[in-house]
Amino acid sequence: MTNPPITGGCLCGALRYEVSGAPGAMGHCYCEDCRKASGSGFIPFMMVPAPQLRITGAVLTHSKLLQNGRHADRNSCAVCGGLVFGGILGKTEQHTIYAGSLDDPTLFKPAIAINVQGRPDWALVPEGLTQFLRMPE
Repeated sequence: MTNPPITGGCLCGALRYEVSGAPGAMGHCYCEDCRKASGSGFIPFMMVPAPQLRITGAVLTHSKLLQNGRHADRNSCAVCGGLVFGGILGKTEQHTIYAGSLDDPTLFKPAIAINVQGRPDWALVPEGLTQFLRMPE
């Protein structure tokens, strides 16, 4: 028996996704980029292999060059602007699904906290998460 797909989307419903198969790492990222993108102290994420992700609807992609030379590519709904997933469709091997966009938020089971170095004191790390000062290799 296979698990039902994981589904989600933006605030208005114009941008939707479906993930077949189990997600990979799940956690919170406390880097400045994620804080600014989310308007919060961290962004909750789950990693999914690109072949398992199907997107419908118009996407607005914002790409930012990070200090380490990588790009942070974030995708929002072109209609309402709701932040939904990370990575460039057709170019990225894995995508980041932002857990706040899940239809069933109980599917999000965070295990790690990344980039905790420099997080604001008010951005609390839940007990039990394995913490990494920076992005794990």
